[in-house]
Amino acid sequence: MENVCGWIAQTGNSPARGRLSGAQKADWLVIGAGITGLSAAHNLAEMHPQARIVVVDRQRAAQGASARNSGFVVAHEHPAESELIDAVGYAGFEIDTGISRAASEEVRQRIARHAIDCDFRDSGYFFAVNDPAKLNQVATKLATLRALGASAEFLEGEQLSRKLGTAHYQAAIWCGKGNALLQPAKYVQGLLNALPANVTVFEDTDITGLERLSQGRLRANSTEGCIEAQRVLVCLNAFIPRVGIADSATFPMELSASLTRPLSDQEFQAIGAPEPWGVLSTRPLGATVRLTPDRRVMIRNTAEYRTRDLSNSDLALRQQHHVRGLQRRFPFLGVQDIQYTWTGHLSATRSGQAYFDRVEEGVFAVAGCNGSGVARGTLWGRLLAELASGVDSPLLQQVMQRAEPGWLPPRPFFDIGAMLRMRVEAVRARSEI
Repeated sequence: MENVCGWIAQTGNSPARGRLSGAQKADWLVIGAGITGLSAAHNLAEMHPQARIVVVDRQRAAQGASARNSGFVVAHEHPAESELIDAVGYAGFEIDTGISRAASEEVRQRIARHAIDCDFRDSGYFFAVNDPAKLNQVATKLATLRALGASAEFLEGEQLSRKLGTAHYQAAIWCGKGNALLQPAKYVQGLLNALPANVTVFEDTDITGLERLSQGRLRANSTEGCIEAQRVLVCLNAFIPRVGIADSATFPMELSASLTRPLSDQEFQAIGAPEPWGVLSTRPLGATVRLTPDRRVMIRNTAEYRTRDLSNSDLALRQQHHVRGLQRRFPFLGVQDIQYTWTGHLSATRSGQAYFDRVEEGVFAVAGCNGSGVARGTLWGRLLAELASGVDSPLLQQVMQRAEPGWLPPRPFFDIGAMLRMRVEAVRARSEI
């Protein structure tokens, strides 16, 4: 099986950038050309128009994890019981939601500023379940979301089936006024193509480490060259250890997804010709599903902690899992209807909060998107550039105060614990996969 991301295949390639070779110098170095790194580069270029800014990526720019996610722009998350309006965790949830709303608005501003055509739909999405027991305390959840500025409605039965074109889901909360959907590869490529002239991008450049030089400068080394810079922003999320930052308390999750062919006119009319939609599960390992503007169905119903990447044969087994999930929702779709299947990585933390820090003099880093990388990554890029430039704000202070990713036990204890936890969550989410 070939690992091909459907979003990237539909978007096409930007012109290739060269790889780093020889010795280079810059004022600023950004490591990682995904959403966070490109957003940081944009903001650095705006704040320092005379500076030379260099961005490097281990593979093709704008084609890593940022282009492989499900395309949810998160402003309002599904509240846990401890985060409801009358619970002790509500105060923290209120702060986190304020940050997420600012992040969602940052995405809108970037799309408008650079005229990025990324199938952006500002129509909310659903927290939906097959088992109604997995969507409890509905009235309090609606009150919580509305108190924090969301539009929120409860749907069930036939009303929900008409919205989604499938009877699989029995209950849902639709949540809008900030929550949105987009095509992630088009969005991140739009950020790449809109970079100003004082930003240089090197692709296929694997940074193997950072070293301290005299006069406060830093040198990033790759296999074929090096680059000296006064300040370095590390925007690698799940891959932050590759540059020697080993204490971020983040860990990678490997996800796999499939995208079908477009539904035919007859198939589309048979399901009621619904508007494009997105569904998130209320369980951590439940399926993420979308009906796209071009009538394709995307499903992501595997998430794993692994110490090795999935092989092509492993991916074929995950595709079978996708097919079973598709057929629960749309029985007429089978393996022959899947056009693309791919993997991607998510940067997670134990607490659900990010790692956002000044690592040492001249080095700044962020990681731990926890599944909300489109909006958070866009905002983090700006705030990390501001932190590195000495620009303060109440929003930056909030992000740094909430950046407590939680302690992780040493390996192999963490590996064992994480794998066991994922198996337990998979059982709990069985009806939602």
